[in-house]
Amino acid sequence: MSHQPDRRLDATGLSCPLPLLKAKQALAAMDAGQLLEVIATDAGSWRDFESFATQSRHRLVDREDNAGTYRYWLRKAGGDISV
Repeated sequence: MSHQPDRRLDATGLSCPLPLLKAKQALAAMDAGQLLEVIATDAGSWRDFESFATQSRHRLVDREDNAGTYRYWLRKAGGDISV
């Protein structure tokens, strides 16, 4: 699946909980409906991003694990986010 993010966040090399904290900061600076791509290498981020999306209004559009490099696509809540 191909995604065209509005913003990319490179969180490689950061340990839990920093990838998620940096993603929250990035989302706060974005407009409703925009797409954030996060690249991380912390294995715990797989669980963290899933939990975050479940507990927040933001939507985890997709995620992938490519040999220990994790990519997440989050759609910022608000407005019409049904893309």
